[in-house]
Amino acid sequence: MKVKKIPMRTCVVTKEVLPKKELVRVCATKEGLVSVDLKGKAPGRGAYLKLSREVINLARKNKALDRKLEVSVPEEIYLELESLIND
Repeated sequence: MKVKKIPMRTCVVTKEVLPKKELVRVCATKEGLVSVDLKGKAPGRGAYLKLSREVINLARKNKALDRKLEVSVPEEIYLELESLIND
């Protein structure tokens, strides 16, 4: 029986390589619209983050998402990511 390959992605803050399902994708379109991509299939440049309060705060402080996505990430995106932790 074939072993199914698990897709791995790297967190832009911690640089940890984790299974794709353990990370959340934030994507930016060419027009500069930034959104949280829960399905992982939205078009545009994507960056993966580990879902923990410390990592989100570090991403906000270091502007890691801004650099990776090459756009300015609005505060609402960080708030949406924090709301995903509470669920």
